[in-house]
Amino acid sequence: MSLPRVNIGKVGVWYGGIDALPTSEARRAAQVLEELGYGALWLAEAVGRDPFVASSILLGATTTLPLATGINNIYARDPMAMVAGQKTLAEAFPDRFLLGLGVSHGHLVAGVRKHDWSKPYSHMVEYLDRMDKALFMAKGPEHDPGRLLAALGPKMLQLSASRANGSHPYFTTPEHTEIARKEMGSDSLLAPEQMVVVETDPVEARRIARAGMKIYLSLPNYFNNLVRLGFTEADRADGGSDRLVDAIVAWGTPEQIAARVKQHHDAGADHVCVQVLQDGMAMPEKQWRALAPVLLGK
Repeated sequence: MSLPRVNIGKVGVWYGGIDALPTSEARRAAQVLEELGYGALWLAEAVGRDPFVASSILLGATTTLPLATGINNIYARDPMAMVAGQKTLAEAFPDRFLLGLGVSHGHLVAGVRKHDWSKPYSHMVEYLDRMDKALFMAKGPEHDPGRLLAALGPKMLQLSASRANGSHPYFTTPEHTEIARKEMGSDSLLAPEQMVVVETDPVEARRIARAGMKIYLSLPNYFNNLVRLGFTEADRADGGSDRLVDAIVAWGTPEQIAARVKQHHDAGADHVCVQVLQDGMAMPEKQWRALAPVLLGK
């Protein structure tokens, strides 16, 4: 499939912590990112705000900033409801909303939502089939807004190229970006997430990084992908080896972080969404402002 119509630029911000902010502060966060010139704001879905509702609020609070979901959980709504949400936003805010879809994780799907998570890949294939056939009888967008898939392994990466407009890998490395580009070919959007810590002290930077990585190291799909990249169970022990922490989280000066983002671009990424890790849940405005000149060239 072709690239999506939404232009998200080369660098955006992934901000799962936005759910911890009051809505008024979430609006301001989107406005700050728009002011700074970031290409997109990425929102997640777990057990917080509905991403379609949140996207609508934040799109309405800004004028040019695209919103992307990383990701909408396909177990959270049926395919017709997903298409309705996507097309409603794409019509209301032309070329500013990009839908990312994913199968989420067993503890959230089977444990929290009580759905069957035994065959996530097959479920995604069937879900996309049903999305393609879903009825939507309201006024829709002028153009197909496109969609991305959360993808790590070869099968899902290939599916993201054949049945979607690209992929959004999460908790990965530039080496994975190179693999993903080879699996997907050249005609699909590749938008990996990159965790960062704006801190030059190695001990402090890795402490913050390990806190941010903790939950992901316990999830099988992420750790299985790390094994494919050459990491072992020993790397996962004690919150992650220095080798693993440094591979997943870029830390240091803004210039050092920009160098890691460039590695993703050099490996084939079209867009990199940067996730700032820090202590606490306050908006990381200071870090966004420090990173913007070097990441965006402004």
